[in-house]
Amino acid sequence: MTDRLDPPKSQSQGSTGWGGASWSGSRQEGTGGVTDATPGNTLEQFIGGSPAAVAVRLLVVSLIVGALLMWLDIRPIDVFYGVQRFLTRLWNLGFDAVREVITYVIAGAAIVIPVWIVLRLLNAGKKR
Repeated sequence: MTDRLDPPKSQSQGSTGWGGASWSGSRQEGTGGVTDATPGNTLEQFIGGSPAAVAVRLLVVSLIVGALLMWLDIRPIDVFYGVQRFLTRLWNLGFDAVREVITYVIAGAAIVIPVWIVLRLLNAGKKR
């Protein structure tokens, strides 16, 4: 338990990081084989951090988005009804639905792509 609290030794000494994970990957020298990442580390990698930190971030973002939606007078049930109406209209339109879906994709991409680019640029700055 104390090895999780101790800072890692320098990489030149061939040390392991917190929790015994090797800095060069999941292989550990002198253990007679390859050890996999612990289940907690795999979960943290999948969700993007510790479960508590991710829960707090999701709570804060949900609060902000919820406040924005309430300010715009959009209720969650309205979103579900909107999706239902959209799918019904697609079904009723038949082949014209393809044209409408493409229009929706282009309209959505006008917002999603620039936001994605900005987020990628911000993440690239953090990695350096």
